[in-house]
Amino acid sequence: MQPLLIIRSERGQMSAIERRIADFILENAHLLRDYSSQQLANALGISQSSVVKFSQKLGFKGYPDLKYSIGEAVARNGDGAEPVASGTDDHSQGVLARELWQAKSRAEEETRLLNPPDRIDAVAGMVRDAGKVFVVGTGEDSVMARAFAIRLSLLGFLAIHHFDPVLVPAEVSTSRPDDVLLLFSERGQAATLCQLARLFRSRGGRVVSVTRHTANPLRAHADLSLLVSAHDEAAHVEPLLYQAALQQLLDVVFLLLCGDESRRRQLADYHEHVRSLLDS
Repeated sequence: MQPLLIIRSERGQMSAIERRIADFILENAHLLRDYSSQQLANALGISQSSVVKFSQKLGFKGYPDLKYSIGEAVARNGDGAEPVASGTDDHSQGVLARELWQAKSRAEEETRLLNPPDRIDAVAGMVRDAGKVFVVGTGEDSVMARAFAIRLSLLGFLAIHHFDPVLVPAEVSTSRPDDVLLLFSERGQAATLCQLARLFRSRGGRVVSVTRHTANPLRAHADLSLLVSAHDEAAHVEPLLYQAALQQLLDVVFLLLCGDESRRRQLADYHEHVRSLLDS
């Protein structure tokens, strides 16, 4: 994973001082070669040891190793400056659209790097082998959960979506050890979902949590976790990045589940049926 991606993806779990270092590096990556650890510490008003510990916490031997790695990444990908738009893209709407797309692309890349292929394969395998798949989300997460449950149903999986997690325990009481519970919660703090995960696992079921890449209670109660990284200073933009990165992650799982020819055929038959209804 590139060093700048590591810093972005880990930022949500950093202390206040670590976030200050991270933000400085992200904003001044192309200038970092001119900073020693002491100069960086002086610029931020912190101790040199904080810079060294920050580097080591990210998996580097020390600050020089981190600086060298970032220098290589900048040389390989350019200085990080945004290209100047031309023609109609000079219009504020064009600039807005381009910046949003770039931000979504960064969030998707960070999210992809946080979820190694073997983890994605394991989640797809759990769903593929499940007797029933329970899907639960709260708030805006319920929208993504419902959409994913519908797509699973179209592939022939017995997927059960619940809007209200308070009502799920009654359904869970009928679950079997080969069933799977997918819990969608951006912050992973919902006590109701944590209780539901404990109940489901006590009956032998397996739990998959879908949350941000943070240390949260829901992840601790899950057998497997899908993680999303999406950060932006603008409060109205960050949810857009989260939803885009999460959708891409779920799409990859869906495509893996489409590997079975009979399920693809069932999905194709459904789409053909819908087209015939719309054309009639």
